[in-house]
Amino acid sequence: MAMGKEDDNRCKPVHDGHSEPLFETRRKTGRVIAYRVFSVSVFACICLIWFYRVTVPIKIDVNRTGIDRLIWFVMLVAEIWFGLYWVVTQSSRWNPVWRFTFPDRLSRRYGNDLPRLDVFVCTADPVIEPPLMVVNTVLSVAALDYPPEKLAVYLSDDGGSELTFYALTEAAEFAKTWVPFCKRFNVEPTSPAAYLSSKGNGLDSTAEEVAELYREMAARIETASRLGRVPEEARLKYGEGFTQWDADATRRNHGTILQILVDGREENTIAIEIPTLVYLSREKRPQHHHNFKAGAMNALLRVSSKITCGKIILNLDCDMYANNSKSARDALCILLDEKEGKEIAFVQFPQCFDNVTRNDLYATMMRVGVDVEFIGLDGNGGPLYIGTGCFHRRDVICGRKYGEEEEEVKSEKVQEMIEPEMIKDLASCTYEANTQWGKEMGVKYGCPVEDVITGLAIQCRGWKSAFLNPEKKDFLGVAPTNLHQMLVQHRRWSEGDFQVLLSEYSPVWYGKGKIGLGLILGYCCYCLWAPSSVPVLVYSVLTFLCLFKGIPLFPKVSSSWFIPFGYVTVVVNAYSLAEFLWCGGTFRGWWNEQRVWLYRRTSSFLFGFTDTIMKLLGVSESAFVITSKVADEEAAERYKDEVMEFGVESPMFLLLGTLGMLNLFCFAAAVMRLASGDGGDFKTMGFQFVITGILVVINWPLYEGMLLRKDKGKMPTSVTVKSVVIALSACTCLAFL
Repeated sequence: MAMGKEDDNRCKPVHDGHSEPLFETRRKTGRVIAYRVFSVSVFACICLIWFYRVTVPIKIDVNRTGIDRLIWFVMLVAEIWFGLYWVVTQSSRWNPVWRFTFPDRLSRRYGNDLPRLDVFVCTADPVIEPPLMVVNTVLSVAALDYPPEKLAVYLSDDGGSELTFYALTEAAEFAKTWVPFCKRFNVEPTSPAAYLSSKGNGLDSTAEEVAELYREMAARIETASRLGRVPEEARLKYGEGFTQWDADATRRNHGTILQILVDGREENTIAIEIPTLVYLSREKRPQHHHNFKAGAMNALLRVSSKITCGKIILNLDCDMYANNSKSARDALCILLDEKEGKEIAFVQFPQCFDNVTRNDLYATMMRVGVDVEFIGLDGNGGPLYIGTGCFHRRDVICGRKYGEEEEEVKSEKVQEMIEPEMIKDLASCTYEANTQWGKEMGVKYGCPVEDVITGLAIQCRGWKSAFLNPEKKDFLGVAPTNLHQMLVQHRRWSEGDFQVLLSEYSPVWYGKGKIGLGLILGYCCYCLWAPSSVPVLVYSVLTFLCLFKGIPLFPKVSSSWFIPFGYVTVVVNAYSLAEFLWCGGTFRGWWNEQRVWLYRRTSSFLFGFTDTIMKLLGVSESAFVITSKVADEEAAERYKDEVMEFGVESPMFLLLGTLGMLNLFCFAAAVMRLASGDGGDFKTMGFQFVITGILVVINWPLYEGMLLRKDKGKMPTSVTVKSVVIALSACTCLAFL
């Protein structure tokens, strides 16, 4: 959080140095104590719930003795899991800290004598990651408030696309106008598209001239993207770069393509404040595994070490543009602090988005995760590395342990530019053979969430990390605009995190004795996403199926045993709502988040769990799925109106649809029994009525998409029919059991 002391005088500083620090770490002790009292009370009620399940006998139907006992036992196991998982999640809330940076002190102390900064931007597919969006990210970081002769921007194109290269060459030309314009007029944000969008028609004559140049560039790039080829006049203009593409080159079969478009240390570029711009597409061959984004990052590490060799590295996803030009200075306040900064390996900024709807339809902001959980992890040794918006020390990501002497950067590496042909081998398919790259050096291989295990390995070498969450978000990206995109993304994340738990890098044994218990539990919170899907699914299904059959699972509302159940349900959700509102959300946003987490747990996480089990059995292999950053106009309008987008056939939608319809049918049957005069049902199963009814309400957008909507974003008819048939069949079979 980059702000001055005056922003929160209730925070207690813990820095005791006499010299002016570049940052301070503060704790809000009053709120922490209040939360600890709250969490202790909740845990006491959880223990009472366990005690109830173990000691209070179930009312057994003589005709269903075995089934009743089995259901009771399954409920006990699920509640034990929920309780223990809740305890694990408290690790990220037990010791929160806030970071406050002082960039003015950094400027007074260092001036422009700052370390070299290399920015890595990664893209992989010009169709779902449009080149115009990619170069907006590149231009935004090229205009950072940083000495241009010490700044370099590298674009890694794993798609090996001429379209992306063409877009970057156009951006390199436009940068000669855009970067000086940003520096002269303190433009924020420094992404041309974002800046012009924020200004609308309120541009002066100078800005309008720049805007017109951008529109012309954007039109050329979008025309080329629409046609799927680079115009011949562009090939003639930028001919040298395009000669590196073979006639038969494809996305998965091509040689290394490396082009230094701008040398930021040449006199003519220094005069106009343009940083170094480099395009890299590493070699790919079908017979060699390329290790996805991790492999691209490691190729960038090696290639950049021979060109600019920045001591600090910022890595960004191609859609994550710089929203604050001073973000690098905020990060350096921590990394260059004489006292506490020496133990910090990387500074992580939150992953935020500029296209989130007012009520965050798909819960992509994860407000509580950013404003509470990551801050809590920071107090336990540092946040996780999340793969974007992160400033690293180069030597640390390349393997240096905490306490080892820092190697000096050799002057000849940065005094003159090396010819690209001399270093292309560093990005070849065979370079890493029989080396420690992907193991002890660079980003780790072998997991869909390579960033998580890389950050864990760094922390296990003795380093800490820091989390900065300023009020003005430093980096903004593109959030998924339909439900399927979001579910696929979380399926990959949950699968990868679960694989980490079962791998040699499991925080349970890999981190034992190397990092604190709080940080180990913090990692486990995410690693347990996938297996948590099973008890959530079983518990919710049993609740409404037993309501359908008239089997009570909870104590009567009039019983004293109901108090712990009611307390945990009401108080935990009330605190969750209050916390969400405190983090800047809305009530509808909180409600949307409850729905989305239910869908994630019963689809994304469940599929991530089964995918991991299948992989362990050797039945399938992990795949890296790129989230599309493109939506058609109608879908975009529905997203703005906060209408949930389905639109495609998916096994995850079939599962959600079936569970939703099964829940609806069970609730309808129970209401019909109640309406027929059987009031005993509500007296003995009132809590089940409430839970099932809430699930019906929370699923309303699902029912709407399946049964009421006619637009293209509705649930596909085939999925709706299958879901209804399966749910009706299950209810029919259950009725005769």
